Amino acid sequence: MRICVFGAGAIGGHLAARLAHGARSSGVQVSVVARGAHLRAMQQRGLTVRARDGVLRCQPNATDDPATLGPQDAVIVTTKAPALGTVAAAIAPLLHGDTAVAFVMNGIPWWYHDRTARDGARMPALDPGEAVRRAVGIPRTLGGVVYSAATVVEPGVVEALAEDGRVVLGELDGSVTPRLIALADAVAAGGMGGQAVPDIRMAVWSKLLGNLMTGPICVLARRDMGTLLAEPTLREAAIRVGEEVVAIAAAHGFDLGGSVAARAGRSAGLRHRPSILQDLEAGRPMEVEALWRAPLGLAADAGVPAPTLALLVALASQAAEGKGCWAPGASA
Repeated sequence: MRICVFGAGAIGGHLAARLAHGARSSGVQVSVVARGAHLRAMQQRGLTVRARDGVLRCQPNATDDPATLGPQDAVIVTTKAPALGTVAAAIAPLLHGDTAVAFVMNGIPWWYHDRTARDGARMPALDPGEAVRRAVGIPRTLGGVVYSAATVVEPGVVEALAEDGRVVLGELDGSVTPRLIALADAVAAGGMGGQAVPDIRMAVWSKLLGNLMTGPICVLARRDMGTLLAEPTLREAAIRVGEEVVAIAAAHGFDLGGSVAARAGRSAGLRHRPSILQDLEAGRPMEVEALWRAPLGLAADAGVPAPTLALLVALASQAAEGKGCWAPGASA
């Protein structure tokens, strides 16, 4: 099975290393599309991932030109949402008739309404000009979320802090297909949880709950999750955001269950800077639309008030705009 990880930064690098680690049993051939110093380091010295269960080293076929890799059996897209336009423009050489494309990303995905009762509804800010829809198409598309807490600590080296690192994958219509199981098994062979689930949107909301509880506040405070949640007032604000997100998800048919306060307690032990904060500090485009504004749009659609989330998103969006990392109406 030929698998390309498109966007092998922190998350993509961790995932590529897991796939390569499991290749002896799974038979997977791994390639990555990356850029910049991280790509050059992988080409020269290989990829190193320092994870809680050990150090993984591999030498994937790394390039910034997908045309050199040829058609794949599966492509796993792990770019940030603002880079999807670049993916759409470059992905064609990786595709043949049966290639599956799994979008393993944060936030509300561009395909969210497809294969549901609202099929045909669009959220234009998530796929400007429908570039991804045209380039990939719904029949190829799988949804996905990842728990990794990964950071590129130097070119070619990724640190992954999550104790329960896993990738959750699903078909948009809820079916559990051979291609879905094969891709999840390839991930699991590398020692990272690989789950094929019948309701990928539930997984999207579950991941989004954690992203929203800490992301906007971390951006405003410029602090890691553990430090932030140790402060009682900020912890209470995070819990209120979580309760609002649970209500939004419930209004759309997704019961997230569990205790929001308990989730905050688990995150309090993680000295991880959320990826959206890492992007702000590095001056990179931020996932403001997919992670922050799209959930608020879904809240408005359902008539669910989310005042704490709305306030924090408004403030954090100003921080992103002020740093040049996002602009209202900017395309991917």
